[in-house]
Amino acid sequence: MNVLIVYAHQSSGSFNAAARDVAVEVLTEKGCTVDVSDLYAMNFKATATVEDITGGVKDPDCFSYAEETKLAWEEDKLSSDIVKEQSKLKKADLVIFQFPMYWFSVPAIMKGWIDRVLTLGFAFSPEKRYSEGMFRAMLSFTTGSLESMFSPNAINGDMTVTLWPLQNGILHYCGFQVLGPQIFWAPAHVSRSDCNTMLNGWRTRLQNLLNEEPLAFPPLDYFEKETGYQIKPEIDEKHATEEFGLTVGTHLGKKVPPNNQMIWAGSGYRLR
Repeated sequence: MNVLIVYAHQSSGSFNAAARDVAVEVLTEKGCTVDVSDLYAMNFKATATVEDITGGVKDPDCFSYAEETKLAWEEDKLSSDIVKEQSKLKKADLVIFQFPMYWFSVPAIMKGWIDRVLTLGFAFSPEKRYSEGMFRAMLSFTTGSLESMFSPNAINGDMTVTLWPLQNGILHYCGFQVLGPQIFWAPAHVSRSDCNTMLNGWRTRLQNLLNEEPLAFPPLDYFEKETGYQIKPEIDEKHATEEFGLTVGTHLGKKVPPNNQMIWAGSGYRLR
């Protein structure tokens, strides 16, 4: 299998670098071909601009990045750095995003990779949104706050809610099967021993990572195009007596299912 690690940290001595290295080591030992896009080392351009298109654009007076990059992708006119990353992505069976959480999201340079590489036409289209593909993706990241601070009763709020825009709004939207995230809680604020324990846990998980069941999301056919992609009445009726909603975002006015974005379907909660 081919694995792509999209990595965003400036320091080779960071915990994120150690987590990346563990993934490269274990997956290589398991026979995978592992490619790493080290965004800071690459000086990857984070801004989505007209310069991402070679040979001019269709409508320079009313520039639409999504539409213009779709045309550029179709006509082989995307900039070389985007083409290179899309080529890596096409070969990958699994993509791991390794990063420190910044402001409850990804660093700007990684957001730039997402904005520029996952272009309309290549990564998604109106017809193929939220459809499961063959490729898998996952988030692996460090936090600056302790685990206790990310809960429904804590100051940072429920981590499963924080993850919804990234895992549903980007990865699932583009058709990835999304594996449960690997979260390293506040490595800068715990002992070296605790850091080693977290890395060993990651090492253990990596041994069976390729066999994990992905997270559960409502499929596209749960929704009606004619009603503005509202949930189908029969699906709503089927879940009428359930205590919890379908997912964090599609909760049907019910309780948010616990840990919905943090566990994989094989470990408990699964859409029915």
